[in-house]
Amino acid sequence: MNARQFVSRFQSLVNRGSFLKAGNISPKTRPKIPASAPRVLIFSPHPDDECIVGGLALRLLREARWNVINVAVTLGSKQERQAFRRRELQNACASLGFGVVVPKEQGWPRITLESRKQNRAHWQAAVRGVAGILAEHRPRVILIPHEQDGHPVHIGTHFLVLDALKTLPAGFRCHVIETEFWGQMAEPNLLVELSAADVGDLVAALACHAGEVRRNPYHVRLPAWLIDNVRRGAERVGGQGGRAPDFVFGAIYRLEQWSHGRLVQVRPRQRFLPRTLNIGKQLK
Repeated sequence: MNARQFVSRFQSLVNRGSFLKAGNISPKTRPKIPASAPRVLIFSPHPDDECIVGGLALRLLREARWNVINVAVTLGSKQERQAFRRRELQNACASLGFGVVVPKEQGWPRITLESRKQNRAHWQAAVRGVAGILAEHRPRVILIPHEQDGHPVHIGTHFLVLDALKTLPAGFRCHVIETEFWGQMAEPNLLVELSAADVGDLVAALACHAGEVRRNPYHVRLPAWLIDNVRRGAERVGGQGGRAPDFVFGAIYRLEQWSHGRLVQVRPRQRFLPRTLNIGKQLK
């Protein structure tokens, strides 16, 4: 195969991607989770973010049998679409085996830094809501967008969850894993390998968000983004000039710890997490 044939096959796959089927929705999708299993909360700015950034959470569910729950911070800004987006979200999470929490039945509107500054009553109500979810579930791990994730609601969700954490008792602790999609992190510290099967299931779950991928088929491009993450992660996570890991697909994150009322920088046990490692053992 020459280089042109190699690229042409990529192009052909992308063109055929519009015919991808949505994920299989079945109770059998979710593995048996012990009642005492640690909990993982994904704070998603919009329905679909749980699929885009959820690779690490999916590995925790499948490898370590942790209880993964997606918290829908919003159902999008278009009221006429919210009922549809809620149904799509439930289908996507069911196909992955994630639980779902939708605060106030439709999430919170206007989760942005502008709202944080100008509508304090609304913001504080959302902070109390998130704090209540955190106190109820006592997660070992939470996933939130990083503070410069390129979309007002992603950035707002970052500060909303941090504001909620600050209201909890000083003894509350959890791992905080910052995610990226619309904007790259300057200093990520974790590159997580994903299998072809896991990526395929994330793509199929993303296809459940039919209204969104109809206007922008980013489910088709998700594998390419995860491939490129290995290129960037090799340098940004592993260090300039280092040897790239032998991953095809990878997800980039920043691992931190919430401890004693503040966000603490941590050094991961391993910056590259291959599929051969049980990821749960890295987050005890």
